[in-house]
Amino acid sequence: MASPRRALIVIDAQQEYFDGLLPIAYPAREHSVAQIGRALDIAGAQDLPVVVVQHELPSQAPVFAAGSATWELHSTVAERAPADAKRVTKQLSSVFAGTDVAAWLAELGVDTVTLVGYMTNNCVLATAAGAEELGLTVEVLSDATGAIHLANEAGKVSAEQLHTTLMVLLQSNWAAVADTDAWSAAVTAGSAIDRSDLGSSAAQGAAAFG
Repeated sequence: MASPRRALIVIDAQQEYFDGLLPIAYPAREHSVAQIGRALDIAGAQDLPVVVVQHELPSQAPVFAAGSATWELHSTVAERAPADAKRVTKQLSSVFAGTDVAAWLAELGVDTVTLVGYMTNNCVLATAAGAEELGLTVEVLSDATGAIHLANEAGKVSAEQLHTTLMVLLQSNWAAVADTDAWSAAVTAGSAIDRSDLGSSAAQGAAAFG
């Protein structure tokens, strides 16, 4: 089997998730952003292409307002992203929607994207699902992503429950889920990360809860 041709995509690692209206609650945001920094260092050491994405809304928007303090990248990413990283702004959830990221990755021959950043419950999930129709293999780093608490008319869920549930969901269908240590070892070895499938996950779920 050929080695994966990887690119690292850093999704919306912005101050909105630290000082704004959408504070990441699980994993702890200072831990997850440190792991994003590690992933950037590993990508640099292994000469992986890097995409740095920022969500951007009009200047009067309550979140991600263009040019605002909370629109800015977290310093960990701003200081450690490579100079030749592709910089992208987006208005929709998926990194691929309304951008040229897919075309750029295709030009480089990338077949596997590693997702880090925020939020697990929105842009990470949407990007993983959007990669399916592009024929891209997806990896999600569980300790370099994060979720927020949610509550609405449908119910409420803690960030920990939400993040954990979505990691299981992603591993069952759309992505290979790993922590940064496991990903680092796979990148160094030039190997893929093991992933499950919906049938296997369903069978294991039935055994666990049936």
